[in-house]
Amino acid sequence: MSNGIIGKKLGMTQVFAEDGAAVGVTAVEVEPSVILQVKNKEKDGYDSVQLGYSRVKQKNVTKPLQGHFKKADKGNFRVVREFVVESGNFEVGQEIAADIFKVGDFVDVAGTSKGKGFAGVVKRHGFAGGRATHGSMFHRAPGSIGASADPSRVFKGTKLPGHMGSVRKTIQNLQVWQIRPEMNLLLLKGSVPGSKNGFVLIKKAKKKSA
Repeated sequence: MSNGIIGKKLGMTQVFAEDGAAVGVTAVEVEPSVILQVKNKEKDGYDSVQLGYSRVKQKNVTKPLQGHFKKADKGNFRVVREFVVESGNFEVGQEIAADIFKVGDFVDVAGTSKGKGFAGVVKRHGFAGGRATHGSMFHRAPGSIGASADPSRVFKGTKLPGHMGSVRKTIQNLQVWQIRPEMNLLLLKGSVPGSKNGFVLIKKAKKKSA
């Protein structure tokens, strides 16, 4: 059985638990992913399956990928990702759906966080900043960043202004709250990385089980 699938974040909403409590959930579209390649220990050194997700027109795919997709004969795909597997009999062209999870399971979700452009230290790192009154000229600046003669340099990793967001993030231990197979929907309790319509990888949680 594959330990994960590819999905597309649709956005957040809320559902109600049996006790009436409102629960914030993220809706993730999980159309069946198609197995494009099967790797094994004998040939590749490890066991994994390569999945394709989100079909696109053939004209939008490079010739090498067209040949790769033709082996499965299930169309051309926008997203191709690989998942390590422990056991199971897999075949090229086989589809992996959301039924690999069940309600109550915990999953790790990886995606690309929202890009926020160039940001200062207050927004990027949560600096408090200086006082706003009494003639202060120090408001949102980073302040001193190092000594003078010794060590005569700025240490690596010093928190400074710069590009914020648009990095790979993984949120661990999100609970599968609902599964709606007829709509290809997975409702995960909490938020997942990325913007609407961004692609995410949903894997069985490494640190927690149902």
